Amino acid sequence: MECEDHVTWTKACGTSDIEKGEGFQLDREHPIALFNVDGEYFAIDDTCTHDESSLADGYVDGDVVECAWHFAKFCIKTGEVLSLPATCPVATYAVKVEGDDVFVDLPD
Repeated sequence: MECEDHVTWTKACGTSDIEKGEGFQLDREHPIALFNVDGEYFAIDDTCTHDESSLADGYVDGDVVECAWHFAKFCIKTGEVLSLPATCPVATYAVKVEGDDVFVDLPD
C-alpha cells in the first residue's frame, strides 16, 4: 500500500476576486500572490526576492509579473526570475478551483 502525500488545501478566494491581469494577495504570515492568466490560476510567493515588495501589487503582462518597486520580473507559472535586479526565483504553489473557489496547497 502506498502512502499519500499530505495535502493542505487552503481556500484563498473566489474566482471573481482575481481579475485577469491583476494580482490578489492571500494575507498570511508568509503572503502568497494569486494570478488569473487567461482563466488559469497560479500562486507564487508574494514577496519579491530582490526587495520586500508585494508582487500582487505589481504590473501583470500575460504570465509575467513585474515588481512595482525596482521592476524585477518573474514568470507567474514557474516562479522563474526573468530580469534583474532580482536573481532568485519565487516559490510556486499548486492551485485548484472547485466551483467558484480557488484553493492553494500551502505548507503547514
